Amino acid sequence: MIEVPQMNDVVVTSQFNLQNVVTFGDGQTITTDEPGSLGGDGAGADPYSLLLAALGSCVSMTVTLYARRKQWGLKRVTVRLRQRRVHARDCEECATETDTFVHRIERQVVVEGDLTDEQRARLQEIAHRCPVHKTLTSEIVIADWKD
Repeated sequence: MIEVPQMNDVVVTSQFNLQNVVTFGDGQTITTDEPGSLGGDGAGADPYSLLLAALGSCVSMTVTLYARRKQWGLKRVTVRLRQRRVHARDCEECATETDTFVHRIERQVVVEGDLTDEQRARLQEIAHRCPVHKTLTSEIVIADWKD
């Protein structure tokens, strides 16, 4: 088996109602919650917003690092994302036509700066190569933690 370097642990601890404190890195924290319409207090990002934030942040960082390495004139990356459930049979990109739902994430990547059309096109290609994108589009196994 090939060993892959481990990422930092993330610890989620419930607080009150639906709020949680998420601890990661070097003692950094964020609060998660659900909006009031779903029984929460709206005190933090909901889980799907965090998922989209992880993907968008990774896309932005990947594009920025690539442009930096190429010494291109990239000034800003803006990634807009939304997620919704659709029937598999209504999904143009899906290989299956079962009567199940699929999660569809739509994104828009806008790059700003002194870039040629070719550079802009290449950065759009690179956006699909971020590690979180690769994780979300590969098989994922969620297993119980074993010390």
